[in-house]
Amino acid sequence: MQNKLLPSNAQNLEHALGFLQKAIDFQLRHYYDNGKALLESYDTDDLEYYDDDSAFAQFIKTHTPNFAEFITLLLALAPHLQPDFLEKCIKKAIPDSGDYTEIGGQRDSEGRGFLPTGETALFLLAGDHLNFRFAVQQLFSADHWFAREEILTLEKPKEGDPFFNGKIIMNPDYIELFTTGKISNPEFGPSFPAQHITTKMDWSDLVLSPLVNEQIHELKNWVEHGQTLMEGWKMDKKIKPGYRVLFCGPPGTGKTLTATLLGKHTGKMVYRVDLSTVVSKYIGETEKNLEKLFSKAASKDWILFFDEADALFGKRTSVNDAHDRYANQEVSYLLQRVENFDGLVILSSNYKANMDEAFLRRFNAIIRFPFPTFEERLEIWKRSFPQVTTFKGNIDIPEIAAYYELSGGSIINVVQYACLKTLSSHETEISLESILKGIEREVEKDGKIFKKLIA
Repeated sequence: MQNKLLPSNAQNLEHALGFLQKAIDFQLRHYYDNGKALLESYDTDDLEYYDDDSAFAQFIKTHTPNFAEFITLLLALAPHLQPDFLEKCIKKAIPDSGDYTEIGGQRDSEGRGFLPTGETALFLLAGDHLNFRFAVQQLFSADHWFAREEILTLEKPKEGDPFFNGKIIMNPDYIELFTTGKISNPEFGPSFPAQHITTKMDWSDLVLSPLVNEQIHELKNWVEHGQTLMEGWKMDKKIKPGYRVLFCGPPGTGKTLTATLLGKHTGKMVYRVDLSTVVSKYIGETEKNLEKLFSKAASKDWILFFDEADALFGKRTSVNDAHDRYANQEVSYLLQRVENFDGLVILSSNYKANMDEAFLRRFNAIIRFPFPTFEERLEIWKRSFPQVTTFKGNIDIPEIAAYYELSGGSIINVVQYACLKTLSSHETEISLESILKGIEREVEKDGKIFKKLIA
């Protein structure tokens, strides 16, 4: 039954829980009378929810779950909406106390609320009918959309226990979506080693060579039209999901800014992966850290940006000891995870030569960000200074651009230093001395000797 009401997750979920309660009551009463399964005896033609614009309704309309999937979804969600809901449903239908092993379920950590297990779903939908039980088991398989889209999973049971004794666990993101109507952006931390990055800059602030600009335009095409290509044009049968691209080039040449601008102008979140929190010296921990990241990012339409990725995705070593062997296993795991990610993955490396050849073959594109030419450096200098400032004396910016071979990032640092030096001196005109001092600082960062420009 579907009625038009005002959009509200609360209204929809209240109605859905009523639907689940009727299904549980029906199965419990009829199972002990004639042993029938819910799938063969209950009217499964229509799912009961309000067809409105709430997040829950949109989810149902997008995924079009069948009856068994809908019941399982509600089972997983119910304890998060009303902790005593399932307990009350069971007691109402079976008032006599007893140990009904066939219903499955576990108690929460406080020993009060009833938490559904895989066995609960099997009993409710299939009873003792093996054919139906085998069909319901598919809901918890790795290739079901519940698992593929990280919506719900079955907890691994204790060693030696029946497999379906594990609790049905719903992804916290979907609990939040079905209650508040939205999924919050994850915060950087041990469980999510990536940081959301944004910029106030625009494409006009980025100075790149014509070749790089052309390649970036091709990348924009995939970000904007990739979903249509895969789903609308049915290319998902022929090509792998997602898109993998390598940005390689010296520091400060625009790799991070390009990734951020791609997100800004396509409405996608960009997350820069902090490799220092991902890589662990402990065997197996790196894979666990990355699994947390990719699981969180699954089906989110995010852009993942691995900065200085050659530290993690570099050439595999020869196996001389156990640590080398596990390091190679980490790379193999990363190859598989990146290749199967359904969104855009950008890896940034200072040196393409550091990357594993087997990994390079898996890239859809490799974009080289070269060190800026004189013309590009001059353009960066011109665009970097604030429009409200003027120069003290006759400062030859073209000569500075020609004499000092700096990256775009270094030029921005010089301009920032010179501007702050000017402000701290209570002046409005930027001097050549402050610019040269800023350049000196940048040159010495790279361990080079600063040579002063002769005016």
